[in-house]
Amino acid sequence: MKTGGRFGALPKGERLERIRRSPHYLNGHFLNLVPTVQIVKKNRLAIWWAFAFPRQERLMPADALPSIKTDLKTLDKRNDAVVWLGHSSYFMVLGGYRILIDPVFSAYASPVPFANRAFARTDPYTAVDMPDIDYLLISHDHWDHLDYPTVAALKPKIKHVICGLGVGAHFEAWGFEDKIVHEADWFTELKMGDDFVVRVLPARHYSGRLLPNKTLWASYALLTPNRRVFFGGDSGYGPHFKEIGKVFAGFDLAIMENGQYNAAWPNIHMMPEEVAEAAEALHAKALLPGHAGKFILSNHAWDDPFKRIVAASQGKHYRLLTPMIGEPVKLDDERQVFTHWWEGVR
Repeated sequence: MKTGGRFGALPKGERLERIRRSPHYLNGHFLNLVPTVQIVKKNRLAIWWAFAFPRQERLMPADALPSIKTDLKTLDKRNDAVVWLGHSSYFMVLGGYRILIDPVFSAYASPVPFANRAFARTDPYTAVDMPDIDYLLISHDHWDHLDYPTVAALKPKIKHVICGLGVGAHFEAWGFEDKIVHEADWFTELKMGDDFVVRVLPARHYSGRLLPNKTLWASYALLTPNRRVFFGGDSGYGPHFKEIGKVFAGFDLAIMENGQYNAAWPNIHMMPEEVAEAAEALHAKALLPGHAGKFILSNHAWDDPFKRIVAASQGKHYRLLTPMIGEPVKLDDERQVFTHWWEGVR
């Protein structure tokens, strides 16, 4: 059995040849649909100095965050539901399938355990708590979305992996069989069964675990006969949201990043106000924001994303969902109420 370290592996052989045939790959790198400068300020040293020695207060909560530990193994597969597991990790029951998205169960999101530690009580789940997973979806290979210890522990439970081009090289290095790893380019339709379709879609971001942009970042549309769900992965704002909303005639639920934003990188992450605009462009009936409340990746107060998305969602056409970590969102219950759980947490 092939194994690889936490860095994974770069694409090679037939996998690399498939990548080279992609219209989104040029001169050895994947490109966004529109020109995207990752860091817009001129003085990169000043930016990284500010990141290493931040001045913003309350980057991390002083109190442990409230959470609920739902028994995921007992969720009825007949009832569609989503459980936020913290940051960008989600467990979903959809159309009778169990889906796990970008799981990070480690107490840190980095190559080393002393960096980027999780907030207190934001990692209640481990691989042991997971049932068998029909589909593992990976948006891209950054450390806060693809976690080697988590994937290694989950390996016996995973039936299929869905990811962007090149990301399968990591799974191959970690001993996964090629036949269960489904890599795809943007705008590809994966028919995973008569009643479940995954559309691999663009995002405006970047990738890199070893070298930059050698693998593809993606968003997903998850389609069953009764429901349409959009998962945005990491993405700056762009015209792709409006185009996706038009193609799919809207979504029952949009799961979107909402956190780790910074004025220095407005093209690769969205401000909360842009998240609200993106949900409207997607014609989403409901918005579930994430990418916050667990790790420090940018210089803003830990609860700023939650406060701002609530304000930005006033008067919008979608319903804002704000569950605690581990609290199930019942997709058939449009009257389910969620608290502003971050209020009162220091």
